[in-house]
Amino acid sequence: MALCGGVGALALPSELIVHIFSFLSPRDKLRASAVCSRWRECLFYPALWTNLKLRVGGGTNGGGSGSEETPKLEFLMRKFGSFVRELQLEFAPVEGCLQLHGVEAPQSDPRFPDQWKDAAKTYLDQVLCVLRGLRNNRNIRKLSMYGDTCILQDEGVLDSLHLSQVDQGGKKIKEIQRLFGEILANSRQLNWLSSAFMLGMVTPSSLAAVSNSSAGSLEHLSLLDNQLVPLLGVVELERLPHLHSLALDFSDFSATMCRLLSGGDRAPLHRLSLLLNGGTLAGKPLNGTPADDDWKALVRHSANLRVYIMALDTGSQHLLAILKPSIPLERIHFDSYSASTSEATVELISLQYHKTLTHFTLMRDDSGFPDLSDNRNEDPLVLLAWRCIHLSVLVIHGYTMWAHNLIAISRLRGSNLKVLAVSEESIDFDPYQTFSVEEDPVHNLIKEVSLGLGRVWHPVMDASVVLSEPTQHFYREVQSFSEGM
Repeated sequence: MALCGGVGALALPSELIVHIFSFLSPRDKLRASAVCSRWRECLFYPALWTNLKLRVGGGTNGGGSGSEETPKLEFLMRKFGSFVRELQLEFAPVEGCLQLHGVEAPQSDPRFPDQWKDAAKTYLDQVLCVLRGLRNNRNIRKLSMYGDTCILQDEGVLDSLHLSQVDQGGKKIKEIQRLFGEILANSRQLNWLSSAFMLGMVTPSSLAAVSNSSAGSLEHLSLLDNQLVPLLGVVELERLPHLHSLALDFSDFSATMCRLLSGGDRAPLHRLSLLLNGGTLAGKPLNGTPADDDWKALVRHSANLRVYIMALDTGSQHLLAILKPSIPLERIHFDSYSASTSEATVELISLQYHKTLTHFTLMRDDSGFPDLSDNRNEDPLVLLAWRCIHLSVLVIHGYTMWAHNLIAISRLRGSNLKVLAVSEESIDFDPYQTFSVEEDPVHNLIKEVSLGLGRVWHPVMDASVVLSEPTQHFYREVQSFSEGM
């Protein structure tokens, strides 16, 4: 209480108090606002809240819908929405409602109708809350939003039939689309726009509302969704001449777009992130994607271009069709619940991208652990580590990883392999080789891999290597991938 007396904190000028509070974390700022009215007044000074990173929803306490967080979100957006410069917002999945993979029939749970209704209603209300707070913000520079509604869409829960029960006549969806258009039209210096699985917010005509000044300043654009209709057209892309990074569904990245980005009147593209979702390929074929000549032209124009591809539940036949030799592939991530990546795919990657590949992630969340190679002396992952001279991240789960091949990889890449994450259940031991080793084979593996890497190494013992939300992982990786250009 002495700090709020006649001398001390109250004697300091407001500008100095604001400067001191600028070193606090957002959580500590909100706590400090409860000390006294003077601190509260200073802590809500606009300069302290130009950058907001929020994660709302989740309903982890008792499996709720996350609606209890809506008043907090309304307060923040009412206070800071009109002057925030950078907003990163994630809508967390609702526990027991959004994570439905492996559920045979959602209707089997008697609570399910109420759960999905609450989840959908809360999602729509919170999106409206955010967009209403931003509608008069003319100076926002970065807007990044992740909705995490893709799982519900995959399960058919958030289709038009179900949504009509919580949004009669589509009034909320229409208002969300209108408000998003107003924000784009009012913005004057937007340079980062990212929307991932924000159900109902982005339409094929949304980017037409972007103001001319923001169209000239926009450097990063990320539009990821499960919609069958492309969210970005060639006409809209043509209005964005200074893009340095772009993230789209692979099916939406057409040969025409690739040729447009190769034009001499455009800024070079530095980062390109593409999501290949096997579940949507039936309605979004890959026929119009760039040919190798299109990639060559793009690389000639953008010499520093690096590409990141995530293949989600995608068969090898589709992968072999899109992996053109001239793609400057830096990162590739395979993630599936049942589909297996073939030896031919891994072999192709190690041959074509040996000069550029740095990150290789191979995940499969199923009970079986397929072996990528029939010939244990020529394992494709060992060949990948040998050929790809810049490989620094290797993550394996759901495929058989022979212990002697793991030792070989560690010796080939050594300390340059910054991340080697292999789940314990993926590791197997050749009985003919373990027979000649006197000590425990697991201890021997840990010792040999640690020696090869030049640091202490252990296999991943828990399920942390398994991604429960691969699309969220991709969204976050795209953020860091694009920011690091």
